Amino acid sequence: MGGGLVMHGEWAVPEAEIEVRFTTSGGPGGQHANRSNTKVIAVWRPDTSPSVPPAVRARVMERLGDAVRVAVDDERSQSRNREIAVERIRARVASALVVERSRRPTKATRASKRRRVDAKRQRGEVKRGRQKPQIDD
Repeated sequence: MGGGLVMHGEWAVPEAEIEVRFTTSGGPGGQHANRSNTKVIAVWRPDTSPSVPPAVRARVMERLGDAVRVAVDDERSQSRNREIAVERIRARVASALVVERSRRPTKATRASKRRRVDAKRQRGEVKRGRQKPQIDD
């Protein structure tokens, strides 16, 4: 694997900061799955990471907490599961850093107001047409 896990254009997290543990994978697979430590549990702690800028650290911790955990047992290969785990951590952190634009409220146009009132009037006429005729005395 490469030297660092690039999170954004300006900064990267060294892979040494990602704690990786291996354990047996559950489920079907016979003797291989029951005896091989192919499941990967990867944990990255932004609160103790010196390679992350303070503003980024605060945002990641606000959205994801003080530890980003990923468990992967998709593949039979330990190394492949490790690659997937690191990529998933990168994706989670990247999604936490996305800043959503705030919605600016807009005013309804005169034409849209007119269409709404016309639709209400037409609906009222349909309902009046369903009533019994009024008998005038």
